[in-house]
Amino acid sequence: MSAPLNLEGPISNEAPVSPREIAFREGLRVWAEVDLDLVVANVRVLKRQAGDARLLVVVKGNAYGHGAVPIARASIDAGAWGLGVVDLDEGEELRRAGITAPILVLGSSAIALAPRLVESDLRVTAGSLAMGQALSTAAQVVGRDAIVHVKVETGLNRFGVLPEEAVALAESLRSLPGVVVEGLSTHLASVDEGDKTFTYEQYAAFRAAADRLPWVPLHHVSSTGALLDLPDLRLALVRSGIGVYGYYPGEVSHDAPLRPVLSLRSRIARVSELHEGETVGYGRTWTADRPGRVALAMAGYADGLHRSLSNQGVALVRGKRVPLIGRVAMDMLMLDITKMSEVDIDDEVTLIGRQGDAEITADEVARLSGTISYEVLAGIMARVPRLYVRAGNIIARHDLSGYRETPA
Repeated sequence: MSAPLNLEGPISNEAPVSPREIAFREGLRVWAEVDLDLVVANVRVLKRQAGDARLLVVVKGNAYGHGAVPIARASIDAGAWGLGVVDLDEGEELRRAGITAPILVLGSSAIALAPRLVESDLRVTAGSLAMGQALSTAAQVVGRDAIVHVKVETGLNRFGVLPEEAVALAESLRSLPGVVVEGLSTHLASVDEGDKTFTYEQYAAFRAAADRLPWVPLHHVSSTGALLDLPDLRLALVRSGIGVYGYYPGEVSHDAPLRPVLSLRSRIARVSELHEGETVGYGRTWTADRPGRVALAMAGYADGLHRSLSNQGVALVRGKRVPLIGRVAMDMLMLDITKMSEVDIDDEVTLIGRQGDAEITADEVARLSGTISYEVLAGIMARVPRLYVRAGNIIARHDLSGYRETPA
């Protein structure tokens, strides 16, 4: 009999083990598989697209639901220059994990956090002189330079200084003891849409400031959409989030061979017969129009499956697409398996990912849910175990017991 997992420390397994083996050995009701080999492949594709520019991999939002620490490590292994997070807490998580690569806080940080930002060696996106002064004070106390990127507001109207103010701010920050101005950036509002007119207007506004700041080494405007579609916007640094996870933003071209890295799976917990006229689920929103069979899968909206998938979602069972019927509940959903010749308890259910030759992508789930792939992926809840895979075998795991890696 296989040894159980050591939930207090590293994963204990004497031989390589696949996600399916772990899931069924432990009776997991729902789990996510994250293929780190595909993360590496995607990062290398994006690096080729970036040319001579440095690549910043965005791992905010728990790496869009994939798990910040293992994604960060795989990305750096694949050649990424640095990592992007939204706030201090996300940056500190990576530092606690021993990650030493450059980390840029992309969001607006409270001035009170300046000492911790410097202590954690986090690059800071600065939008005011007051933040720079606080960072300068902290840098002199800590004995480490505070590295800043000046954010230029060019049309997203969210965060940053206007182009006409950016030069003065950058010069003022440079004059502060212990402050190093490393970057100048903006964020494009509609680069993932077919019409690039406003994107180029934003770029022109950014260049109005950037051309007066040639001494700032890292100018950056490109996210995944611009990286894939607009090579003339690739400056010294490019940022990529959704592309790392294998998806394309909006209407951008799909020429780069990116592959989704996450699969979301569950198991059949019950198979039952249904008579004509019987109903399924809360609110009795689905009625059988003929005798049939239904299967219960133990996954629901508390795992990240939108309730809007009720009566319109799909799943894969034995490589076949089957409809989701009735309302998605907090922890369960029902599938119509009437057209399946054979389905058994413990059969694997794929909600996102491949099964045989069939595939359900986060883009498809997003269309059915009325949202975007970013939200579908980032919305996978913490109670869903993440199983991290290299060469088909689990090398790490993150669940409610914490994060553990397989001993080398």
